[in-house]
Amino acid sequence: MNTDLEQKVRARCREMEIPLVGFADVSRWEDSSVNPDMPEAFYPRSIWPECVSVLVIGLPVHLPALETTPSIWYHEEYRTVNALLDQYTYRLAEFLNRHGYPSVSVPRDGYGHVSVLEDNPVAFFSHRHAAYFAGLGNFGINNMLLTPQYGPRVRFGSVLTAAPLPPDPLIEEMLCTRCMQCVNECPVQALNEEDYPEGLTEKATCAKYSQRLARDYRAPCGVCIKVCPVGDDRIHYHREDTGIYREKAGTEQYRQAWEHVRRYGVK
Repeated sequence: MNTDLEQKVRARCREMEIPLVGFADVSRWEDSSVNPDMPEAFYPRSIWPECVSVLVIGLPVHLPALETTPSIWYHEEYRTVNALLDQYTYRLAEFLNRHGYPSVSVPRDGYGHVSVLEDNPVAFFSHRHAAYFAGLGNFGINNMLLTPQYGPRVRFGSVLTAAPLPPDPLIEEMLCTRCMQCVNECPVQALNEEDYPEGLTEKATCAKYSQRLARDYRAPCGVCIKVCPVGDDRIHYHREDTGIYREKAGTEQYRQAWEHVRRYGVK
């Protein structure tokens, strides 16, 4: 394993102000004890046979913008983070290419429009699983990848590379508290109380709702990641109490602010 190259990649990520970086060996996709449910067609080597390692980066979604969802603010924040991920992973792939290791970035979403997800609610590569295999977090009841730093309020991008990079250890401690707030607050009841992967989201239902929001420039939904209590960002933004999202005394100023944002920039 090339530890010298690993340090160079991490240094490059620090220069680019990327807060979450992890490495996964492709063998983790092929190990049934680690990956019991993913079809082989979605493995990195099935997509690009020369792949040896996967570099995964994560960028946070800022909680105050997310709290206004559904809104133009969260809609634009989501688009900004996705655009940055595509740019950063492309630049990191080029960084590895210049060091002599064939590499290619994977687009953030991998589908043309949210409407296609109603009939085929998956992309050709899962960045969430790549982040799990790269030791950045593990799955919660909401089927999103939870991280210690941001809970599920983080987006991931991936680089497939021929470089033999040392893999990061998986996070063994389950981060999900099973509080069920994501299940209870989902506006279309697309989640159930079973642990991942048994409790898979009703993806078509979720996609149909997102398409409705997209017509008003308010997609995606994001409620299940907003209410999740996991993540140091809740401490940073003084949001340890997720009861703020429910009607109760003392929350009026926040509710008025969120409703103000929701009234603008949409149909």
